Amino acid sequence: MAGLSILLPHNFTSYDQKAVDFVTDTFARREEINVTLFHTYTPPPEIEISDSSITGKLRSSMSYLNKQISEHETALQAIKEQLISGGFSASQINTVFKPRKKDIAAEIVDLHADEKYDCIVLNHKPGRVGRFFTGSVNSKLVTALRDVTICTVT
Repeated sequence: MAGLSILLPHNFTSYDQKAVDFVTDTFARREEINVTLFHTYTPPPEIEISDSSITGKLRSSMSYLNKQISEHETALQAIKEQLISGGFSASQINTVFKPRKKDIAAEIVDLHADEKYDCIVLNHKPGRVGRFFTGSVNSKLVTALRDVTICTVT
């Protein structure tokens, strides 16, 4: 197996941690493996804010959103460090942290089209009724992608 590339989308849930643990347990200490941690976030809107009591509340909310994005970026680096302490070298781990322009599945499809990953490791959140109507990221990826292994960790 030469040069296996793995895409590991991460959204900071306990289910995502199971996927990280799976990748570490299965692929760590193998030099030919490269892992890309991927997170996409909804960017806060660009709003011109003047000084008034209402816009002050809006400014506070925008500040909170920007802080949350910054915390997620730091947390993604912590996941990278976790993979390194699990047996990967720093050169084997890449991170992609970018604003979302489409839904998550479409962002993953676009990233795969650019980078051609061999394996995508996803988590599965059991039992949400809403997915019956909207479709899960997993089912969208299985439908949209070809010539890639999609591994679902439950």
